[in-house]
Amino acid sequence: MYLPQKKLLQALGERLRLARLRRKLGVDITCERAGISRMTLYRAEAGNSAVALGTVVRILSVLGLESDLDQIARDDKLGRLLQDNELKARRRRPAAISKGKKSGGSSGDLP
Repeated sequence: MYLPQKKLLQALGERLRLARLRRKLGVDITCERAGISRMTLYRAEAGNSAVALGTVVRILSVLGLESDLDQIARDDKLGRLLQDNELKARRRRPAAISKGKKSGGSSGDLP
């Protein structure tokens, strides 16, 4: 894992720890409610990348913050820009259709 990604996880872990402390929830109560071990909580709060996303969701739920997950990747500005550029580049030219001419026929077939 690259350093910027590690820092993001560490910052998330710190926010989880601070949220737990603001709610005056001890480690044991948090672990019991989330159904995890103390070591797993410590790892999550340290930003360990081995902690499963489902575990983080359970911790967020105990803290009453699970609705924050709805904000992740919600506003995909780069993705929409790439998609819009792709759509513009793939426009087709209108087909050239001439009135009074049939394609594929011989000149003897015309009335």
